[in-house]
Amino acid sequence: MENNSASLPVLNISSYKFVGLPDCHALRETLLAHAQALELKGTVLLAEEGINLFLAGPGEKVRAWVDALKQDERFADLAPKESWSAAVPFKKLLVKVKGEIIRMNHPAIRPDALPRAPALPAATLARWLDQGHDDEGRPVVTLDTRNAFEVDYGTFENAIDWRIDKFSEFPAAVQAHRKDLLGKTIVSFCTGGIRCEKAAIYLQQQGLDGPVYQLEGGILKYFEETGGPHYQGSCFVFDQREALDAGLAPATEIARPASEAHRAKAADSAH
Repeated sequence: MENNSASLPVLNISSYKFVGLPDCHALRETLLAHAQALELKGTVLLAEEGINLFLAGPGEKVRAWVDALKQDERFADLAPKESWSAAVPFKKLLVKVKGEIIRMNHPAIRPDALPRAPALPAATLARWLDQGHDDEGRPVVTLDTRNAFEVDYGTFENAIDWRIDKFSEFPAAVQAHRKDLLGKTIVSFCTGGIRCEKAAIYLQQQGLDGPVYQLEGGILKYFEETGGPHYQGSCFVFDQREALDAGLAPATEIARPASEAHRAKAADSAH
């Protein structure tokens, strides 16, 4: 996405990748030093299972940081999602090593070591929702894997929402509602795709009788590539913009602003 307005000088990027990082502690020092030198703000999470990042700053500086990161062959195919804002939506820079880059508390689910669940392109989901079924004639359900307060900002029409408070509750919710998923094509989705990497693998392991997909790039990629048909409301994001509309601009009408407690919980467990 190009910056077409001089009034929007700040480039915001988000990206993740599940890849084995046994050197995550040493990598933290390198990434932190480079981001500090470029005066970027945001959060970079590292774990042995991969990287999850949200950064903002002048476009040339953000892209310089990404270009340097991609010199490491493990990140060569990283393709951050981009949006522009008038101001930096982060107060500080954090580069942290954690146990998981997205906390599920289910150690057997390691996307860096397991085959990836099939990813569904945004355009295909929009077409399936238009026609009311997948290409095999099966009913399609969209499964929201986000926290309940995020769903309250917006979600797909008729999406399944189990009102979980944190992503680590997702496996138990699947077990409690398993019968609701039988006989259907399941498309799991979240903000940017990271939660669905784990959610879709977990769903695949449950022996359901229909195919399981993850929405490629999450809601934000769906907005970027389709304009948001069949989605109602805005999408909560993990910075001071709070929520984005289908044009990837800060939403002018917020249905339910997040409390600081919600923000802290989301930042810790739901990117």
